[in-house]
Amino acid sequence: MASRSVYSDEEWGLLVGLPQSVMIAASAAEPDGARRTLAENTAGIDAIAAGRDSGNPLVREVATHLVAELGEPDADVPATVPGAPIPTPDRESALADVLDRARAAAALLTRRAAPGEAAAYKHWLVGIAEQVVGAARSGGFLGIGGEWVSEAEGRFVAELSTILDD
Repeated sequence: MASRSVYSDEEWGLLVGLPQSVMIAASAAEPDGARRTLAENTAGIDAIAAGRDSGNPLVREVATHLVAELGEPDADVPATVPGAPIPTPDRESALADVLDRARAAAALLTRRAAPGEAAAYKHWLVGIAEQVVGAARSGGFLGIGGEWVSEAEGRFVAELSTILDD
């Protein structure tokens, strides 16, 4: 069973930073307004925090570390919390960067973690992305119509899933 002690600082930084990067990338896959982005970010933080209850020590340790950094999820988030879309000069490059880091994490886990531990971490990452993209409808007008998961969002989740499915 791997823990923080088997990873270098750089490797641990990759594993700890990736869940939040996946959350941000999943939200940024489809340009949305502030309300939708806030709903997506809230869902992502909730998905990250849920990792603290994982039976997997690596997921639990990473999630605990992240919640300590990000703060406890709060169901009563005031409407004034910043939820504006993150400006990305080159959205495709930003998404590709997160996918490249997911590849690096998958390779790292193959070398250092037990198979079950690696699978649980990867599954958790895909689950974070799925919760984010399913948190709010994209498109539509005044909250009417639109789709729960846009083509761009679905493509990001599918690529992430493929990368993490050894």
